[in-house]
Amino acid sequence: MIYFLSFIVVLGVLIFVHEFGHFIVARRLGIGVTKFSFGFGPKIAGVKRGETEYLLSAIPLGGYVKLVGESEGEEVLPEDLDRSFQHKPIWVKMAVVAAGPLSNLVFAVLVFWFVFMGGVPSLTTRIGDVVAGAPAAQAGLMKGDLVLRVNGEKVSTWEDLAARIREASPGKPLQVVVLRDGSEKAFSVSPEMREGRTVFGEKVSEPKIGIVAGQEVVYQKIGPVSAFVRGGQETGKLIYLTVMTVVKLVTRTLPSNTLGGPILIAQIAGDQARQGVSAFAYFLGLLSVNLGILNLLPIPILDGGHLLFFSVEGLMRKPISPQARTVAHQVGLALILTLTALVFYNDIARLLSR
Repeated sequence: MIYFLSFIVVLGVLIFVHEFGHFIVARRLGIGVTKFSFGFGPKIAGVKRGETEYLLSAIPLGGYVKLVGESEGEEVLPEDLDRSFQHKPIWVKMAVVAAGPLSNLVFAVLVFWFVFMGGVPSLTTRIGDVVAGAPAAQAGLMKGDLVLRVNGEKVSTWEDLAARIREASPGKPLQVVVLRDGSEKAFSVSPEMREGRTVFGEKVSEPKIGIVAGQEVVYQKIGPVSAFVRGGQETGKLIYLTVMTVVKLVTRTLPSNTLGGPILIAQIAGDQARQGVSAFAYFLGLLSVNLGILNLLPIPILDGGHLLFFSVEGLMRKPISPQARTVAHQVGLALILTLTALVFYNDIARLLSR
């Protein structure tokens, strides 16, 4: 049950944030909004304020916004023409369309701000394991050692330690000081070049000494301003990783079987919820970045596709023909359906492989 509820919360919140972005910018730029619904399907409750009906619908998987004159060919009353989406300048249309994905990115910054207000988590330099026959094992390092200094420089997190090792020259010994059984011990470790893989599966060769991180985590307390800055940095890092993941998939560097769909999202969301609010919130922020960036892809029927159409219209100074739009939307729909089938196949294959 926790997996199902976590999935509903994640998907509902993220799509609602996305649609709220469209809604608020449309209102600010003078476009009429007739409906704003939290959820889909049959109406459970609603209230009308001005021209907008605010609805609570039965299926809590996001929401939707109905704009005046939203669709081409839609009949609009003469008195509503100045508030019609289709009768607004190109830049207004683009701002409304872009507001959804950008809201997801802003939401991610706020979520990470909340997470980092509770402290920035980092792995300590406690060694979780030592690879047999590797330089660390040959030098005498052991599981459970806490690394204090490398070449006289203090290291407080595993990230710091890994950076010191990567900067080392192969074959040139590192002077490593560890804490073992309450006393400091010094070792001379000579890194060796070993092949590894990046997060995108690409092969890289870099200095290694053959140690594995433990599971000991510390939380560094930081102030609200620093937490906000860190939230922005984390969002930027995830934007880069998401964009690069798309590039690597297109160039076939990453295999398509690494993609996941609703089942995988539900599994991860449930696992993160079991680990606590902070872990679940981080996963929510990560998915918000993914949703924002993927919606900006120039694929017809996605926000990015609409932005592409509006950009072309702005350059050509005339609308794209309805026939061209129809063909483009059919192609876009085919791509999305193909991708949906692929991620469902991957999800089911993972379940069966277990």
